[in-house]
Amino acid sequence: MAHLSRSQILVYGAVAVALLLLGARWIQSADDGGSPPGDVSVAESSGGGGSPAVSAGSGRDIVVHVAGAVREPGVYRLPAGSRVTDAVQRAGAATRPGAVDGINLAALVTDGQQIVVPRAGGAAAGSSATGEREGPISLGTATVEELDTIEGIGPVTAQDIVEHRDEQGGLSSVEDLDQISGIGPATMESLRGALQP
Repeated sequence: MAHLSRSQILVYGAVAVALLLLGARWIQSADDGGSPPGDVSVAESSGGGGSPAVSAGSGRDIVVHVAGAVREPGVYRLPAGSRVTDAVQRAGAATRPGAVDGINLAALVTDGQQIVVPRAGGAAAGSSATGEREGPISLGTATVEELDTIEGIGPVTAQDIVEHRDEQGGLSSVEDLDQISGIGPATMESLRGALQP
């Protein structure tokens, strides 16, 4: 059996320490970085129902739901400050030309927002081709015309809502609308049933 000289032991020891330090730094950077941007961590909820639950992650990212005429509808994690266009692109882009003409691609997205890209037939999100609403309108992407269809909101108030949303960088809940003049308690009740965040 060959004996190692003192200098060989020192060299092997230095290489081992360097490898350990590199490995520790790599593990630490993986822990600090978390999941890569645009990735969503989905885990089984503990409720026993088997439905997925999205983890909140770090404060740097937001989670949005992209639905409608996109290639890959679903829940996505985006960097804070993202726009509607970023969310649509993250969902694989629109499935047909012109599908995104009914939404504001430049609007800032907020955590928990649903973005609905209109489906074939040109009906805007939350409305049918006959002009009757099929369900709640997305507050984050609603146009003045869509808001004007809600009982108790006229074109002026609808414009005020869109301007307020754009000034605030989005709205996280229907309750945020109580800051707009012309929206009283009765109107807030009708808005709760007609709008979704």
